[in-house]
Amino acid sequence: MNLDRSILISAALKILDEVGLDGLTLRRLASDLGVQAPALYWHFKNKQELLDEMATAVFLEGTRKLQVKPGASWKKWMMQYGKGLRQILLSHRDGARMISGTRITDVSLYGPMETSLRFLAKEGFSTNRSVLVMSTIYSYVIGFVIEQQAVTSAAEEPVNVYDPKIRAARMDAEEHPLAIEAGNFLFQEFDRHFEDGLKLIIDGVSAQKPSKRKHKKD
Repeated sequence: MNLDRSILISAALKILDEVGLDGLTLRRLASDLGVQAPALYWHFKNKQELLDEMATAVFLEGTRKLQVKPGASWKKWMMQYGKGLRQILLSHRDGARMISGTRITDVSLYGPMETSLRFLAKEGFSTNRSVLVMSTIYSYVIGFVIEQQAVTSAAEEPVNVYDPKIRAARMDAEEHPLAIEAGNFLFQEFDRHFEDGLKLIIDGVSAQKPSKRKHKKD
């Protein structure tokens, strides 16, 4: 079998969706492909190198979701960036955990980053401030999706103890009425919860946004 890199990555992503990040191993990948495990080490020295390539492939496929739309305001762009990144992470089981901490291996992905930084520069953001804003949104999205995928099934429904009704049954309704009410928001309304949190970040950026005439290092 010709172990083309794209075939390996596609097979690895399929395994990820089937068994999750903890079940994905080079040995499992070799077994699914019908080859000996040592054959994979010509391509990947370890699981981390495989994850780097998988994350790169997922980002390459999803970059259109992060592109700046012509005429968009910087606020709309930041909302689009956050929502688009979340869609990328949710496209695979344990997607946020898989991508977190990986190294992008395809330099073409620096193109969209450059486009985003130039867009923000025209809006009055210094490079440092742009990086701070983008990395803050990135970290928020990664953390949110890790938590979402940890408490939901593949069908994006709360699992067992995280089901609001099951959770509420373990609590005293008289002592913890607000904590029970919070469960409906925490473990059901993921889209609303996510977007409201993203708006909080963007509102904070807006409150500190410099004038377009000011463009110096922060």
